Amino acid sequence: MPTCLIIGVGTGLSRSTASRFASEGYDVGLIARRADVIAPLCAELNEMGIRAAWSCADAGDSAELLEAIAFVEGCIGATDVLIYNASVMRSALPFDLTSDELRSEFEVNVVGAFVAARAVAPAMTRKGVGAILFTGGGLALEPYPEWTSLAVGKAALRSLAFSLFKELSPQGVHVSVVAVCGIVEPGGPFDPDQIAAEYWRLATASKGVEDRELIYQPDGTDPNYNDPERTHMATTITPAHIKG
Repeated sequence: MPTCLIIGVGTGLSRSTASRFASEGYDVGLIARRADVIAPLCAELNEMGIRAAWSCADAGDSAELLEAIAFVEGCIGATDVLIYNASVMRSALPFDLTSDELRSEFEVNVVGAFVAARAVAPAMTRKGVGAILFTGGGLALEPYPEWTSLAVGKAALRSLAFSLFKELSPQGVHVSVVAVCGIVEPGGPFDPDQIAAEYWRLATASKGVEDRELIYQPDGTDPNYNDPERTHMATTITPAHIKG
């Protein structure tokens, strides 16, 4: 059976993504910091007849993350689809952020993605097929000072994804960054099940260079959702994907 490994599992998008891949016949691996989130989800998948395994790790601790990946792959097999969804969601203005905080959050937001991709890519390239998907965000396209660290991380993650796409796509491995430009909530324009369907599409039917990035922003949604009070409108440029 093909396998999907999800790093940074929570109760929203990653849960929907796990369910989508499981429904398509994938074995599922789950990694997060909190066992109380991933253990019940793993049990639900097992009850559905899906082979699933989990392990706890801090995505910002490379050694811990690699150990968790090795454990999960030992249970379900080598990764065919990697989804990296880990990030530090903490608001801080640029000069309220210490260099140590920026550094430690970058380890989760970017370095963990690199470590995970480097761990699973060799098996994918040997088979000549696979997918690596990173969860990005609108802050990579238009940053705001209240979210300095996360914006830096998402911008760097976007660049990493593009570099890996150029390196790995000739070897049969598709890489995408998915910029979710809004608040994920069931029933809304950023419904997690609808976004999970896009992850499935990218992993299984990627078309080429145009799919190295998916900017997920349905028509009519707020491109300035990171600035709800419109504090920074005078210094903001509407991202290029917004029409009109």
